[in-house]
Formats: sequence, C-alpha cells, structure tokens
Amino acid sequence: MKILLVAVNAKYIHSNLAVYSLKANCGKWESQVELMEYSINQYPEDILQSLYKKQADIVCFSCYIWNIQMIEQVAEWLKMVAPGIQIWLGGPEVSFDVKERLEKWSFVDGIMYGEGESTFGDLMACWNNTTDAEAIDGIGHRHSDGTVDIHPPRDFVDMSLLNFVYTRPEDFENKIIYYETSRGCPFQCSYCLSSVEKQVRFRDTELVKEELQQFIDWGIPQVKFVDRTFNCRREHSMEILHYIKEHDRGKTNFHFEITADLLTEEELVFMAGLRPGLIQLEIGVQSTNPETLKAIRRHVSFEKLSEIVRRIHQSKNIHQHLDLIAGLPFEGLERFKQSFNDVYDLKPEQFQLGFLKVLKGSYMREMAEEYGLIYRPEPPYEVLATNWLSYEDILALKAVEDMVEVYYNSRQFENSLEWLEKYFSSAFDMYEALADYYEKEGLKEISHSRMSRYKIFLDFAGQYLNQENQSVFRQLLTYDLYLRENVKSRPEWAASQDMYKSAYVEFFRKDESRGKYFEGYEAYTTKQIQRMTHVEHFNVDIPAIIRGEAGSRKSVYLWFDYLHRDPLTWRSQTIEVTIDEIDEERES
Repeated sequence: MKILLVAVNAKYIHSNLAVYSLKANCGKWESQVELMEYSINQYPEDILQSLYKKQADIVCFSCYIWNIQMIEQVAEWLKMVAPGIQIWLGGPEVSFDVKERLEKWSFVDGIMYGEGESTFGDLMACWNNTTDAEAIDGIGHRHSDGTVDIHPPRDFVDMSLLNFVYTRPEDFENKIIYYETSRGCPFQCSYCLSSVEKQVRFRDTELVKEELQQFIDWGIPQVKFVDRTFNCRREHSMEILHYIKEHDRGKTNFHFEITADLLTEEELVFMAGLRPGLIQLEIGVQSTNPETLKAIRRHVSFEKLSEIVRRIHQSKNIHQHLDLIAGLPFEGLERFKQSFNDVYDLKPEQFQLGFLKVLKGSYMREMAEEYGLIYRPEPPYEVLATNWLSYEDILALKAVEDMVEVYYNSRQFENSLEWLEKYFSSAFDMYEALADYYEKEGLKEISHSRMSRYKIFLDFAGQYLNQENQSVFRQLLTYDLYLRENVKSRPEWAASQDMYKSAYVEFFRKDESRGKYFEGYEAYTTKQIQRMTHVEHFNVDIPAIIRGEAGSRKSVYLWFDYLHRDPLTWRSQTIEVTIDEIDEERES
C-alpha cells in the first residue's frame, strides 16, 4: 500500500503543516505514507508527471483557496491516466460543501472534512482492510454505484495527544516552518473561518517547550505560529515567550498572530526586553471605522491598539506587521483612505493592504446579499464590489496596494518616502499619485529591476519638487540605497563621487581610521574593508534631515558598515566620519 499526501503551497519557501501532521499521527501505517510538496508556480503537467511516476494506490490533496483550481486540474488528469488510483481531498476549501464537491467531481473518491489527524488514521486502517469506511466520522465518500454518503462530523482532537510533526530539519532548509500550539479562536470575525470553531484548545506547554527546543537546537531561521490568536490565553502565551527568551541562541525568529489590545503592561515590559529580532508580531487591524468593526464582530478599540503598537515600536526590537482589509461593510473609498492613513501613521515594518475573501462557511458569505457583495465565484472568492465600493474603487485600491508593496514593504525607500510624504495631503494620496504615475507612463505592466524602481521614484518626485528639493531627494534616495546594500555598480542618477575617491582611499588606509571606526574589521586588510563597506559624501546634512531638523552643516560624510546591521531592519550601521583632505574649493 502506497499513499501520497500532496501539498501545493503558495510559495516555494512555504511548507504545509497539515500533511506533516497527518503523516506523523497515522500510527503504525506511517511508513506507507510519502509526502509530496509542490508550489502553485509549477506547471500542472509537471506535478501530474511527478505523481503518476510514484505509482501510488491513493493520493490525498490538501486543499486551500490558493491551490484548489490547480488541484482540481491535476486530480482529474491523474484519474484519467491512472483510473485505479483513489483520490481523496481534505482541507478548509473542501470542508463546507462536501456533498456538492463529490457530486460535481466524479474523479474524487472521498473527502475528509474538519480536523484530519484521527480521520486519516482511521482511513489508513480502512485502506489496510482492518476497519470499515462506514464507521469513520468526518468523511464523505462515493460508493461503487456512484452514490455519495456524508458521515457525521468528528469531535475535536486533543492537541496534547498529537505527535510532533518535524523530525528532519534538513528538509526545511531555506523554508519557513509552521507550528501550532492552539486551535480555534475566541473571536467571531465574520470574514474568518476560525470563527466557525467556537472552542479554543491548547497543546500542553511542557510538550510545546520540548518542541521549541528542537527548533532552537536545529537553528531554524523562522518558526511561524499558526495559532489564530496567540495571546488569547495569557498564561499560555507568556509561558512560551519566557521559554523562548531564556533559551534563545540568537538564530531563530518566532512569528505570532496576536490581538494587540489584549496585551497587558506586564507583557509589554517583558517584550521590550527581548533580543531584537527574536519575535515578530502580526496584528490584524482590518479597519479603523467603528461601524465597520461592529459589523464584522471585531470588538477592538483602535485607540488602544494604536497605543500598544506605538509602545512596542519604541523599543525597536520587534518587527510589527499590520493588516487592513478593503471591501468590508460600511467602508467606502473615502473612509478606507482614513483607515489606511491611520494605520500608516503607526509606521509598521510591514503594512499589508488585503482584500475581502467571501469564504464558504463564513458569516460574511451569509450576509453577501445584504451587503451587496459581488465577488469572484471561484477561489479565492475575492470581493469585486460592495454597497460602498465600486469595482473602479477596488481597482484604484489594487493599484495603491502594488505601490505599497514595492515602495513601503520592500523597506528600500524608508527615508525618501517619509520625506516626500510631506508634499502630499496624506500618505494615501502619495501612493495614489504614484500609482497614477505608473499608469500614465505605461510602467504598470513592465517587470522592473530594483534600480529602475529608484529612478522611477526620482522622476515621480520631480513633478512635485523644486530644483533644490530634488537635489535633497536624490541624496535621500542614495542614502536609502546604500543603507540596505553595498552596490558596486553605482546608479546613473546618483551624484558623482569621483572627486572624493583619493580621499576615501586615504581614509581607509590611515591607522587613525582603523582605531576609531573599524571595530570588527581587525582581521581584514585595508582593501578588503574598502570593498566590504562604503563611504558617501552628501552635500546636505542627511542625519539632520532624517531627524526632521533643518540641518546647519553644508555637507557630511557617512560610512556604511555592513558588518554591523540592525537585526530588525537589516539596515547597515551608519557612522558619520571626518574626511578633511577635500579642500573647500573643490567641495563647493
């Protein structure tokens, strides 16, 4: 007997926790199960060939909104070329319309719905002829005569009885590991499937600690908790955070989804003392409109949330990822702009502008007619219009989303963005104008290099700046560029540094520079240090401008130290240096 558990992930760096958990918890049958992971960026034909060559008896697909269309295609083809194979589906995308799926898709033999570990174990026993399929809850299946039978739902599993799913860290090199310590959510957000599951269950924290220690010992770069609200039980979350802090080895980052307004003073003080980069937080704001929040059943105070986010930001040790959702009830374009600006003002490290997905099984799907929700009938069921947003509005927000992703979330334009923003009435207006510029100049559908994005941004800003301010902006862009990377091919738009080259060589050569600046570079030669770092002359006081000050000095020299970076932002350390070999006449 050979069974394949198949995951088709959204990106190569992702892994599928579900299939690993099914395999780890199917008891004595585990040796019969093989995991196959692909990504939606692969050709369906290639996935089909790979699965066919395995000559399996049963193929089980893990189904989500991002992969269901590809899985439908591959599964149907597989049944055509290997009609003796049984095909089973499982996952959230097929758990709310089991009967309809089976009646529509004749190539599917069965569907597991709900939590799958116990169900899959029972199916493995059935496939090995030790039990009867008719006795298994949590499935729908097709009989030999073509009729469909849907069995009752299965009870929730005890999370503390589940086996640890990861045994081979080498399988996750360059990938994100997903991990869970709880299932369910105490909140009832109308757009989310987690709200369907009322009961929140937790894994025993002693087991969690043992498993976290494995990640730490293996030196896993990032562990992403999939708990829907990690901090919904304070004792549970704090015990885990204390363990992570006490056993930290400086390599592993832990990602948590939290509800910020639940954090207490004790938790905030504790988190302020964590190693920079040890944890990162994802916080779903969704909207700042009280009427919208009430309609989607999110009882959150944005004022309190803002206070918490700013407090965490002050410590400069925790990456914060804030989310907004466009297309929610009672939020038109103008009100969404306010939500955008409210969240943008909090300066998160990542700002995600998402669009409502009208998911099967969610309360939002039930309210679709009342709210005038027009959405794609196929996955991912994304909103196209509402009573408050036209399709034209959605397109405008899509264009802004693209600009936020390229210019804000890349973190490559941090200072130039903040400086340019003051020439617009709001941050949203700046991104909207930038999106319009891309459209007008025919830049929208072109694949741009990283360097071309800088030049486009410079040309865009030039429409709003006088000659003097254009020069300042150009130098801020240059600063942003070298702040993140030591580029050796200098962009054409950056001011020439030729007149300073001999002085830079002397700066790196001098013993005084070695003693004053080059800590950590003792083992390197002068030429090596020169290649590993960068010096740049600015004819405006860049540090003062970034601080929001006028700046009294005519110019400044900055040394970019790439050996010492901010672990949170990956920015290089930047040190003002003295280079006195340039005479005033040449400099002017």
